[in-house]
Amino acid sequence: MTQQLKFGIPKGSLENATIDLFGKAGWNVSVSSRSYFPTVDDDELRCSLIRTQEMSKYVEKGTIDVGIAGRDWVRENDSDVMTVCELIYSKVSRRPARWVLVVAQDSPVQSAEDLAGKTIATELVGFTQRYFAERSIPVTVEFSWGATEAKVVEGLCDAIVEVTETGSTIRANGLRIIQDLMESVPVVIANRQSWNDPWKRGKIEQIATLLQAALRAESMVGLKMNAPNHRVEEIIKILPSLNNPTVAHLFNSNWVSIESVLNEKEVRKIVPELIKLGAEGIIEYSLNKII
Repeated sequence: MTQQLKFGIPKGSLENATIDLFGKAGWNVSVSSRSYFPTVDDDELRCSLIRTQEMSKYVEKGTIDVGIAGRDWVRENDSDVMTVCELIYSKVSRRPARWVLVVAQDSPVQSAEDLAGKTIATELVGFTQRYFAERSIPVTVEFSWGATEAKVVEGLCDAIVEVTETGSTIRANGLRIIQDLMESVPVVIANRQSWNDPWKRGKIEQIATLLQAALRAESMVGLKMNAPNHRVEEIIKILPSLNNPTVAHLFNSNWVSIESVLNEKEVRKIVPELIKLGAEGIIEYSLNKII
């Protein structure tokens, strides 16, 4: 019987981006609106759709072997799991999510210590309680079902712990960040017992490596061109590369072929310079993975 690794795909905001990422990494995952168990073209893999808020709980218990969750929810659940790697989804955001301590603009509170005896509303109740307890600051932490910013504006609480990237929405609502508490990015997490199983660990490492390789390739492209041999040094000086460009002599010619990998945004700047240096037949091509 084929061994299987149980993998949790985050349902919600990361769902489509994760499925696209698996496709680039080499696994075709298909989701039905009527099922929480996506199909995948790998007999060694069984996938489940699970909310990122709950993912670490199921991974810790071993209900699934490995999954993708926000680091914030791993910490909120205080889960004893193995963090395998980070995944920075460029199509979702290249900025880490920030959980910040927020008060009304006119609040006299200037620091976490000033909230002693006050009430804080947040989705991250467990994390927030531990944060203040570790600093011996007595507070009441209430769970917020949503519209958290409005609660501090209306005076329903003294402060909130809320997630943001730039802080612009918080400022637009007349609120003020007094402290950053945590940064969070999506992470691949594994059950510790599964991680200690040689076959499962090998499968987990295979998937993590290819997912990261697909993410690294998202903003990169390959650039290939022909150039006269006497201009090679000048071209290489201005040509970005992961390591060094590949240079190969063309058969029976005083021309060479030059190939490099660079950030896609650099292409628009460098192509005019390459043309001035005599480069011809410039080809840009997309990449699936960079390992």
